[in-house]
Amino acid sequence: MEKRATFSSTTVGLLYAAPVLLLIFVFFYWPAGQALFWAFTLERPWGGGNQFVGFQNFRHLFADAVYWNAVVRSLVFALASTALTMFVSLVLALLVDRELAGSRFYRSVLVWPYAIAAPAVGLAFSFIMAPQAGLMSALNAIWPGIWNPAFSGRDAMIAVILAFSWKYIAYNFIFFLAALQSIPNNLTEAAAMDGAGPLRRMVDMKVPLLMPTFFFLLVINITESFQDSFGIVDIMTGGGPARSTELMVYKLYFDGFRGLDYSGAAAQSIVLMLLVVVLTIVQFRFIERRVHYK
Repeated sequence: MEKRATFSSTTVGLLYAAPVLLLIFVFFYWPAGQALFWAFTLERPWGGGNQFVGFQNFRHLFADAVYWNAVVRSLVFALASTALTMFVSLVLALLVDRELAGSRFYRSVLVWPYAIAAPAVGLAFSFIMAPQAGLMSALNAIWPGIWNPAFSGRDAMIAVILAFSWKYIAYNFIFFLAALQSIPNNLTEAAAMDGAGPLRRMVDMKVPLLMPTFFFLLVINITESFQDSFGIVDIMTGGGPARSTELMVYKLYFDGFRGLDYSGAAAQSIVLMLLVVVLTIVQFRFIERRVHYK
């Protein structure tokens, strides 16, 4: 019979849970409560108390065309980076799962980028994508001016998407590879005996079995693209040029810590949180129902 660990006293259990509960309260519930309070009040930049203004901060926010541009850019960034990240990581996982030459080496190396902090990734890609001395300088040598993130908003957004995707390819790769290795070998062998080639086995058998993992990673990638992109944007572009890479999370920081509009920034944080929640609900409502679990 299975034995379960129990506490003779409720106090002992609460003492063990207290450090975790304290961390959750200090770093999540307390900041969230402060942001909710500031969103409905007028917080003066240099102190001096708060004035309750109701939904005034939200009305000003939704009437700002610059903010709506940041929302659109954030959605484009989320969709593009998620699609690129999941496609590349799936291809790499399928190749490694086939035990091609050097697959053990690739399996260990492909995990490393996820351990790198976002600002470090942004700094590295700032040099890689530099039009004068980076890898892209070869293109400028052939077609002068074809690549310049400092002046082209399109190039800057592409650079940010590539940097963010490079970091999260490792995270997706781990889950895709684990899911592939959980597929029984007898299914692959039976498909091979029926005459299905490697590509047909990937498309018709392996990819459908990966749908639960695909759905999980879809939710995680879209969520992370809204909140973990700040470090990369701040280091690589600073929201420029001409606000072409000013995503919602970066505008929140810029208005709050540079513009000292604490109340407006708090309202933006609430909207960002609600947007992520709505996107997650939509994914569970319309995509999760199409996923078949083994």
